[in-house]
Amino acid sequence: MRAELVTIGTELLLGQIVNTNAAALAARLTQVGLDCYYVTTVGDNWTRLAEVLAQALGRSDVVITSGGLGPTQDDLTREVAAAVLGVPLEERPELWEAIQAYFRATGREAPEANRKQAFLPQGAEPIPNPVGTAPGFWVERNGKILIAVPGVPREMEWMVDHVILPRLARLAPEPLHSRVLRFTGLGESHLEQALEDLIRHQGRVTVAPYASPGEVRIRLSVRAATEAEAQSLLAPVEEAILERVGRYCFSRENEPLEVVVGRMLRERQLTLGVAESCTGGLIGHRLTSVPGSSAYFLGSLVTYANSAKEQILGVPAAILETHGAVSRETALAMAQGARDRLGAACGLAVTGIAGPGGATPTKPVGLVYVSATVGERAWVEEHRFQGDRGSIQARSAQAALDLLRRALLEGEGFPGRGVERTGGQV
Repeated sequence: MRAELVTIGTELLLGQIVNTNAAALAARLTQVGLDCYYVTTVGDNWTRLAEVLAQALGRSDVVITSGGLGPTQDDLTREVAAAVLGVPLEERPELWEAIQAYFRATGREAPEANRKQAFLPQGAEPIPNPVGTAPGFWVERNGKILIAVPGVPREMEWMVDHVILPRLARLAPEPLHSRVLRFTGLGESHLEQALEDLIRHQGRVTVAPYASPGEVRIRLSVRAATEAEAQSLLAPVEEAILERVGRYCFSRENEPLEVVVGRMLRERQLTLGVAESCTGGLIGHRLTSVPGSSAYFLGSLVTYANSAKEQILGVPAAILETHGAVSRETALAMAQGARDRLGAACGLAVTGIAGPGGATPTKPVGLVYVSATVGERAWVEEHRFQGDRGSIQARSAQAALDLLRRALLEGEGFPGRGVERTGGQV
């Protein structure tokens, strides 16, 4: 079945709100085996919305709209949908009672303006909304399905997860099963080059790489009647990929790097202290975004100035004077300082030039050093990143976390990926 999404709201076109609903809806459709061929965003304009809905219903089997179900005059989805379908709007008394009950539960009276939310196109089935006032609706006409949900993400997600997806799953062909492998330490073009034949000659299992800051993901997908059948088809392709570039793969379960590193620390009953310069606390933010990180993460010391590196972390003044703040030696001393000052088993540090200023002839913007210590062993890496300040900071945090991941593995006999020690074991 061919599906299409229509997200509605002038605020989306103006960039005032990020269109997260389109991504969330598209991802959910793939879970039940529907192919999403088009995503359209249209403003709160009767004529343009009618054109978009008519076109969508003409070329797709399932059309899902998001937005325009509120109580204000510019909320037009109900009215336009009814006009495109050629049916009148009709009031549903039970919906108006549910809206009033929602307001009474919060100690308020329902404004009369909200009454328009109780009107649906004739023949439409209401979709309940226990977390808001706007009911959605489902209409089937001439072999097509039109579904409308609110634009508020939590309301949309409740309807989709509890009502719409289970119903669509019964109509869809074989569901789509996917696995996402995540890589860091090599670019998208290098990854594609290593897997060129697998991508070019992909068969039933599709292989789709896509990049994001500091990492590349490969999505493997296959249609199959059961999970077991899907896994039997996905496994050989996954293994072929990992044979070539497995040393760069940090997750086979679509997990972010901070989750992977956190689990490794927890399993090994190790604690971590972090020292950050150019990333300004970004590593600490990523680590603490993981629930339960207090079990292994002790803290992050943001030491931006040389004086802070010296006074807080104990970086020797001679190292800063001789090698500078952005150097292998300083990165190592920062990692050791974070470990010792916070009383952790492991230390992690990053120092670099995020730009746009601060470069010298020998130290360009994007020069970054990351260092990790596990017990008394230490590792340091040099990186030269491209991009703006935010991109360099994000890539630096990613590189530091990945160095710690590989250091933990290497400490247990894993060969790593060419991790450079500072003169071997320290």
